[in-house]
Amino acid sequence: MSSDFVFNLYVFVLATFVGYQVISRVPPLLHTPLMSGTNAISGISLVASLLAAGSGHHISQILGFVAVSCASINVVGGFMITDRMLRMFKRKDPPPARPQLGQPEQGKSS
Repeated sequence: MSSDFVFNLYVFVLATFVGYQVISRVPPLLHTPLMSGTNAISGISLVASLLAAGSGHHISQILGFVAVSCASINVVGGFMITDRMLRMFKRKDPPPARPQLGQPEQGKSS
């Protein structure tokens, strides 16, 4: 094994561990804003994969197509999940109307 491979493997394992620790400590209230942020990052990777797919090399075109497909699924799925989470916070029934100051309440005669 070359030293570059061992170093890259070390960085990958360390990044995986740190990423898991960071994500597991996020409070549930912050999940929706973080999902929106990760969708934006996935959009950036989608642009980069489109550039790779548009290159003149055959292997780059194949890998770019796979990257475009995966990034598109990730972006669409992320927005679907974000929309579903936001719908959980909407009220089912509208709140009752409050009388305005200076106006008589309905049902009471003046």
